[in-house]
Amino acid sequence: MEFTHFSVLLQECLDGLAIRPDGRYVDGTAGGAGHSREIAKRLTTGRLYALDQDPDAVAVATERLAPYPQATVIKTNFRDMKPVLEKEDALPVDGVLLDLGVSSWQLDNPARGFSYREDAPLDMRMSQSGMTAAELLASAPESEIARILWEYGEERYSRSIARNIVRAREKSPVETTLQLAEIVKSSMPAAARRDKNPCKRTFQALRIAVNSELDALSQGIDEAFDCLSPGGRLVIITFHSLEDRMVKQKFAALAKGCICPPEFPVCVCGRTPAAKLINKKPILPGEKELAENHRSASAKLRILEKIHARNESIKFPKE
Repeated sequence: MEFTHFSVLLQECLDGLAIRPDGRYVDGTAGGAGHSREIAKRLTTGRLYALDQDPDAVAVATERLAPYPQATVIKTNFRDMKPVLEKEDALPVDGVLLDLGVSSWQLDNPARGFSYREDAPLDMRMSQSGMTAAELLASAPESEIARILWEYGEERYSRSIARNIVRAREKSPVETTLQLAEIVKSSMPAAARRDKNPCKRTFQALRIAVNSELDALSQGIDEAFDCLSPGGRLVIITFHSLEDRMVKQKFAALAKGCICPPEFPVCVCGRTPAAKLINKKPILPGEKELAENHRSASAKLRILEKIHARNESIKFPKE
């Protein structure tokens, strides 16, 4: 199966990175190397570091970036980019791109267990290491499964689904995607089952839990910002509300100045914005891209420019 990947919001990302031919850039989610290849094309004496935790993606990116000696492919999670770039003597960098979520290849390859449309082992591991979704469902208490489905999938029937997963596993392990899909559907009223994607929220939630995606994103934003030089850009594409909310809040915190209590007559914290927002509202795909790639429909792009290092935590003087 060919490794396919649509480069969502490609031109908008390139513009957001404000690429210089001699700059240093990081694609923290190389995938099929679509974004990476276009960044590399624009470099002369500059460098591109293409990172991905998926060994399949690393193999493909290595092949597709082979014509570009200015590109280096590294197998790692973007949450660990700082020590990786330090080892490469690559700091600071001028731009970091994160294209979050699951790739078209991962979705379309049944063996990876991300899709509820075809029967396959219930895996969902992006790195192909660690606990699988099947193992999580086999060991987690009912309350934990319900929490995962509610917090990460915003699934309104989380308790019912969790209860039925536990009942099912008492008879036989829940090990395949279609097994889980049937449990999810049977846990919903008929009206909800008529939704064209009744399993989407459950599968999203388990994928996020298996891959610790929100923890990785929180740490990854901090790591990426610390790796930037002043004037460097952090460009992030999100695909669901949980990701976008975290990016929006973290960007807002970095762009915030004084945090003194409103009753203070003058500022005593001395805090100044560490960054500025390039776009206050997210950039969305245009009609042409939506027509060509329906999976881009939920994409949102946010861009941040670094001014100086992150502010240390502020301690207000005691009265």
